[in-house]
Amino acid sequence: MQSCELVTLVSSIACCLAQGRTAEEVALLSCIFSQLSDTLETIAAHQALCCGNDKNDNINDDIFFGFQSERRRER
Repeated sequence: MQSCELVTLVSSIACCLAQGRTAEEVALLSCIFSQLSDTLETIAAHQALCCGNDKNDNINDDIFFGFQSERRRER
């Protein structure tokens, strides 16, 4: 997918999500997706800085579920 196609896709999704919603609802959706973006950036930065390739496997289990996956415990 080309950059302009991606921008068009994201803009189209935003328009669809906003259609028929109040300004307050659109503002809330904006905040939710902004937080999602920030959280994904934090996870990516943590993986890049703190984890080697081996430790990077199943890092989401630790972050989201608070436990190590079976595969990581076996190491």
